[in-house]
Amino acid sequence: MNRVVIIGGGWAGIAASISAKKAGAEVTLIEKTDLLLGLGNVGGIMRNNGRFTATEENILMGAKELFKITDDLSRHKNITFPGHNHASLYDVTKIEPEIKRFLVSMGIEILLETRATDVVVENGQLKAIILNNDDVIYGEVFIDTTGSTGPMGNCYNYGNGCAMCILRCPSYGPRVSISEKAGVKDLVGKKKDGSYGAMSGSCKLNKDSLSQEIREILDKEGVLVIPIPKEDIQLDKLNKKVCQQYALVEYAENIILLDTGHCKLMTSFYPLEKLRKIKGMENAKYEDPYSGGKGNSVRYLSLAPRDNFMKVRGLNNLFCGGEKAGLFVGHTEAITTGSLAGHNSVRYLADMELLELPNTLAVGDIISFENEMKETEEGIRDRYTFAGSTYFTRMKEKNLYTTDLSVIEEKVKSENLIGVYEKQLI
Repeated sequence: MNRVVIIGGGWAGIAASISAKKAGAEVTLIEKTDLLLGLGNVGGIMRNNGRFTATEENILMGAKELFKITDDLSRHKNITFPGHNHASLYDVTKIEPEIKRFLVSMGIEILLETRATDVVVENGQLKAIILNNDDVIYGEVFIDTTGSTGPMGNCYNYGNGCAMCILRCPSYGPRVSISEKAGVKDLVGKKKDGSYGAMSGSCKLNKDSLSQEIREILDKEGVLVIPIPKEDIQLDKLNKKVCQQYALVEYAENIILLDTGHCKLMTSFYPLEKLRKIKGMENAKYEDPYSGGKGNSVRYLSLAPRDNFMKVRGLNNLFCGGEKAGLFVGHTEAITTGSLAGHNSVRYLADMELLELPNTLAVGDIISFENEMKETEEGIRDRYTFAGSTYFTRMKEKNLYTTDLSVIEEKVKSENLIGVYEKQLI
């Protein structure tokens, strides 16, 4: 039957679905909530810093569809905010239905409000996924893109309690690690101080709760930087963030707002009473998480050990992508790992040699570098993104970062990878 079953409908699972379908497989995508995209529904930042390079590499290799949709739905393009250049901000209020319509048009089977709770394993092979209603879904190859956030207990134990975020564990049930259910011991990320996990890096405010002046600036410019009263500056919060590319002093000393349809507040949390002290934010109201005045969701508590083909170590037919695959931060990173996982899942079905992306490309280098680093105590406390921090520094040192489209095309062409994700394999 050549069925690929993908568990988790965030950016990585969606990208895996597309690349597996284009390679010729029958694809079933399982998502526990009533929305695809997961954290992508409250994200919105694309093409900033090294993500521009990675985006264009993916497009040239054939993983173009999701980038086209985010480009088409961008409210602002080529904007600058502290530490970041040439960013695009897609509209989080419009992105999910558009993505879903595209997947349906491809003939991908989407099962919403469908939670995987267990697995069937025989002789080192994953045979089936068991659902919360006891239905069984069989497949020849599986991809775990269940992420690393939740269940609620993790946010209580490693954060400030359940922050009532977009993932809605109380309503739709806790995240279940397919790799662990199949007998593989997951890894756990740490903060700089050695404690487990890290808080999501931003919140969403209702734009209508802000002053007309703030709304007009955001609509026109896409970004607004407002100094924080000195007595409210807390530099220690920066080390708790998932998104270390935003762990800059400017993000502790200022309120940084981005227009993604909602108003993206670039901090893990900010006490509501203090936020309402700032001019124009006297009526501010959180959209996600609803407890953004106190805390945020906690991530990186369930990472599958993998190789550079995105195959989970210890199982023959289980691949992974997104945060499930490592300490990756961001939509572009999830699309990168998910696209490779989906493509390689069909290579596995076709008994072909699996594809490893070369280190001459940013998309290949980040996959191998993260895999190497998380084996070290220092590396398990870091995060890896094209947009900043450790990996963006590495990108620049290795001359992998460029906005010159001709240079990017020549690199992809020299590796014979132009259109590789477009090829039907079975």
